[in-house]
Amino acid sequence: MSETKIIQYKIGKQTFEVSLFLLIIYLLTLVLLLNLGLWQLRRSTEKQLFLQQQQQSNTVIHLGSDTDDKLNTLRYKSVIAEGDYRPEKQFLIDNQIFQGKAGYFILTPLRLKNSQKTVLVNRGWLPRHADRAILPEISVSKTSVKITGRINAFPSVGLKLKGAEIPTKGWPSVVQVVESAVLSQKLGYDLFSFQIELNPSENNGYGRHWRTQTLMLPEKHTAYAIQWFGLALTLTFLFFWHSRKKTDS
Repeated sequence: MSETKIIQYKIGKQTFEVSLFLLIIYLLTLVLLLNLGLWQLRRSTEKQLFLQQQQQSNTVIHLGSDTDDKLNTLRYKSVIAEGDYRPEKQFLIDNQIFQGKAGYFILTPLRLKNSQKTVLVNRGWLPRHADRAILPEISVSKTSVKITGRINAFPSVGLKLKGAEIPTKGWPSVVQVVESAVLSQKLGYDLFSFQIELNPSENNGYGRHWRTQTLMLPEKHTAYAIQWFGLALTLTFLFFWHSRKKTDS
């Protein structure tokens, strides 16, 4: 059995001695702790942006042909849209969980009045039938409408599987992950890159429990980041202390 390789180095007048194995473990753990701290800082920044965008929700815009298709500036703003629903071609976003039950979000195209532009309206959540081959009834009682809602990104998933963005054949079409360009191709006309979450007070909708606040405040993420950085600092202190102690013994 080969001997463990020992590395010696100096910092100032102090000599340190550590095994190569322990050095590798230290460096890997340090990188992990630092990355966890940086990730929490990124999450803190994201949550700050989320809260700022929510504060913009009192700004009401009228969606039209001259509206810039920029989600970052429009997200969480209240919106008024007028046009015609296209109920013959609707999408069901699969694997949406509400109160522990699996179901679908219903996306219905709305062709804007006096415009060639179309936006997908999320009309809410419906439970999934035990037999996945049986899709819910998602008719629209009135096609020419003037609706109010909130602009938001399409629902996202933590892990995207290959082909999840491809909708099923026929109508209504089931899709796992929404990519507006892919759905636009299936529809045969252009779509905005965002959805309108239909207000709960509007007709022609289903279960609408839109998220209105973040689950964790930015300060909490910052506190976690400080903890990870603190652990990295403690680990570094213990590593050098252990190395020095071995040399002095």
